[in-house]
Amino acid sequence: MIPGVPGDSLAYLNGEFLRLQDAKISVLDRGFIFGDGVYEVVPVYEGRPFRMAEHLGRLERSLAAIRIEAPFDRAGWQEVVQGLIERSLTPSCVVYLQVTRGVARRDHGFPADAVTPTVFGMTSPFTRPGAQLREQGVTLISIPDERWLHCDIKSVSLLGNVLAKQRAADAGADEVVQFRDGMLSEGATCNIWVAAGGKLLAPPKDHLVLEGIRYGLLAELAAEAGIPFEMRPVTRAEVENADELMVSSATREILPALRLDGRPVGSGKPGPVYARLRQGYDGRIAALLGKASGAPM
Repeated sequence: MIPGVPGDSLAYLNGEFLRLQDAKISVLDRGFIFGDGVYEVVPVYEGRPFRMAEHLGRLERSLAAIRIEAPFDRAGWQEVVQGLIERSLTPSCVVYLQVTRGVARRDHGFPADAVTPTVFGMTSPFTRPGAQLREQGVTLISIPDERWLHCDIKSVSLLGNVLAKQRAADAGADEVVQFRDGMLSEGATCNIWVAAGGKLLAPPKDHLVLEGIRYGLLAELAAEAGIPFEMRPVTRAEVENADELMVSSATREILPALRLDGRPVGSGKPGPVYARLRQGYDGRIAALLGKASGAPM
């Protein structure tokens, strides 16, 4: 067993915990050659993974979708994640898990002979969005969604997302809002939420969006806060004229988006729907940590 190491220096590779710089794979690994694999990201608060069952469920769905047999059952995955957390000197972190089809001769078709999937994991330090970011929000630009048609699979083939994210960076923005045939899909690294007339809107969970783990969570929080929630096709006009826009992801949690294409969203300040969802989200983290909802986080 390696001793505890900083959160950005720890890895797991094919049954072994080791320092990240010591983790090596073959150049013929299909994840490297083809992007033939899937991944998952689990946020960890003070040593406690958040919504682990939902993250592992999505990992299993992604593996099944690309026909890789799951290397572990739920207990096995939990052992890997817990092993990374326990060996990390950074109790608040994100655990990254990746599974590829394994090492084989370069050929587009699946290997004819059985190969062993490559299982990789690592930890990275994680700091929750602070008061300043919660108040100033994020900025967005709108772009066409030019990615493939299986965005529901959390694939390591992320070139489309990389190029979209870079377009935001080139424009001095934090994120993109993508549209396909005039309808909202998602950001490059997040889901997009629309508040209009007191309602919370989100695109349907289909092959055009990745079902973020916060999809289910925000639906729960909306119900608890008495916010009507509609999961349906959302038009570009609804996004552009929204009272509020929000982004959600494992590391951003939920944040207001206050500018779109250089223009203020709504009042240009965090809105009431965001405030209620933010309060509910903080309450869930407090419950995970066994703290009172009003306790410092």
